[in-house]
Amino acid sequence: MQYNQAPIPEPPRAITTKDLMYLKDAMSWELLAFKKFHFLAEQAQNPEIKQALENAGRMHQTHYQKLLSHLQTNNQAALANLPNTQQQMH
Repeated sequence: MQYNQAPIPEPPRAITTKDLMYLKDAMSWELLAFKKFHFLAEQAQNPEIKQALENAGRMHQTHYQKLLSHLQTNNQAALANLPNTQQQMH
């Protein structure tokens, strides 16, 4: 079985508990990567390497901020506005 689905252009309006767990993990990874690159950039003596490490750190910081923005939603209101599929099935 092959699934050739296009990526979702924007996150869903409501976040499930499982989604939240994935987002928290991803945020932890991005934050850790940002911190490591920042630390390494401070230690670097070569300006080119220092710049590359700073750029990588900024990329991870941007990813973290993007994930955070997905969490800054009123999830209860989003859930309330979704159609209730359980009621439609009966």
